[in-house]
Amino acid sequence: MRLTKSIFVFALAGLLSVCAGAATTTIHGVKVEDSATVGGVALQLNGAGTRYKGPFKVYVGDLYATKKVSSLEELVATPGPKRLTMTFLREIEAGPFGKLLTRGVEDNNSKVEMSKLVPGLIRMGEIFTVNKLLVPGDIITLDWIPGTGMVITAKGKVQGEPFKEPEFFKAIMSIWFGPVPADHSLKDAMLGIK
Repeated sequence: MRLTKSIFVFALAGLLSVCAGAATTTIHGVKVEDSATVGGVALQLNGAGTRYKGPFKVYVGDLYATKKVSSLEELVATPGPKRLTMTFLREIEAGPFGKLLTRGVEDNNSKVEMSKLVPGLIRMGEIFTVNKLLVPGDIITLDWIPGTGMVITAKGKVQGEPFKEPEFFKAIMSIWFGPVPADHSLKDAMLGIK
């Protein structure tokens, strides 16, 4: 009886460790969880991939939402919180990176829309200027929390006040999921499109 019970406990422990191991995926050494909690709401991993600039790996990006989305419009329309995370794989100056993000917004939004986004983009540029350098392992998280806005966390610290406008959140998400994304393969990976 004791031997059977011991075998059962050992088998159960093994099964639990396999199940726990299935909760993460590793991309270029970065652990990507299959779920995240934002604003007290459990989100599911929508997809994850790597941002390349030429032959260089820049960061691992992952997207979380309350349900599966396959486009920018679905992401924005889905109720509840959302999260996009970038875990850096190489050293990069934060100022020029912030400028690239602004360029991504310009590439995916009309001039009329851009004129409304300028104050938010200036604030976002200041966030990247303050952080100066991003090194391997640094994480930037963009969380959309209904009623609060988009909260940016860099290197474990919340950066300033939330960006409250849903239009600004959509414009920022267009960098990755708009018609002219920074990296088409990363867009497909985070939207779970094979």
